[in-house]
Amino acid sequence: MAFDQSEFRRVLGHFATGVTVVTTLDAEGKPAGLTANAVSSVSLDPPLVLVCIDKKAETAACFTASGVFTVNILSEEQEGLSRRFAKSGPEKFSGVGFHPGGNGAPVLDGVLARIECRIRQSVEAGDHVIHIGLAEAIGIEGELDPLLYFRGGYRNLAR
Repeated sequence: MAFDQSEFRRVLGHFATGVTVVTTLDAEGKPAGLTANAVSSVSLDPPLVLVCIDKKAETAACFTASGVFTVNILSEEQEGLSRRFAKSGPEKFSGVGFHPGGNGAPVLDGVLARIECRIRQSVEAGDHVIHIGLAEAIGIEGELDPLLYFRGGYRNLAR
């Protein structure tokens, strides 16, 4: 390789992505989640979505154990929520409005949209696990603009 990890990260940072909080349940059925921008549709028939989870994330094992996740697509007004779920710690849901989705994973209040999934396949890829989920329920929750991530920072459509 003629480049290092920091250069690889910098180049990939030029690909603008949406920002999500992917939620699931821990072994005791309590809500767990993390901020993710490595989310993509995979197929329309059947409706499949993938999320890439760092193996070192404190909630990584929760996804495998619960077998479910919900992709909560964030609005431009939810940068604080993204930052909260990007950090480690047990109090991520403290003071955050949410309700259980049909799969049991939390649906966060005020998000743009949600995709509730059941894991169909998991693939180890480098330092991440790719979970491919079958969408069981979906919905548009709001009509605000999306929160974006570009060149290592949060953006919105107006900037």
